[in-house]
Amino acid sequence: MAENANPSGIIPRWEWRTFTNDLGKAEENIRKHPEGKTRESSEVYILSEVSMDNTKVRDDLMDIKTLQQVNEDRLELWLPIMKGTFPLPVSEIEKVFKCFKVSLPKFERAEYTFEQYLDEVIKPSKLLKAVNVHKKRTGFTINNCIVEIAEVTVDGKVIRTAAVEMEDPAMVIKTVRELELDLFPNVNYLRGLKNMVGMK
Repeated sequence: MAENANPSGIIPRWEWRTFTNDLGKAEENIRKHPEGKTRESSEVYILSEVSMDNTKVRDDLMDIKTLQQVNEDRLELWLPIMKGTFPLPVSEIEKVFKCFKVSLPKFERAEYTFEQYLDEVIKPSKLLKAVNVHKKRTGFTINNCIVEIAEVTVDGKVIRTAAVEMEDPAMVIKTVRELELDLFPNVNYLRGLKNMVGMK
């Protein structure tokens, strides 16, 4: 998979994910394997009506992943392209807006704290929406893939999600099929969140 490496040395991961409150037999199959740590986190996703780049903030860190390609098995290849710490300078926020695919606002500051960024940059846009997301994730390692089952609370609404990811797409789809997760649609985080908040 070295051909997927970018110049910074980051190797993107292939991912399969679904959102449903009834994983059925698939959850039984996953839980036959030893559980890893259960982790909880609170994050803010910035959703754009005209982009499917994954943009979120956790622990004052701006994190962006872009969808590189979708293969014949419908697996998605996601590449991390930015991790920026608040306060963010305007030059970094301009890069974020390229991912949003919306026009740049008028900046009144040289840099923005997270609160200023939300209140003054994101909220005025008709095409952007900040969504509060709380995750409780339980991890598993299956066929050397990262597998998780999570409970996700999105602006007060609760749904569950399961995912399989790894650098090797053949191993990801093999694991998805073994776990019987292929009975569900592949829905990435951005699509899942947009569905929950009624965004196009």
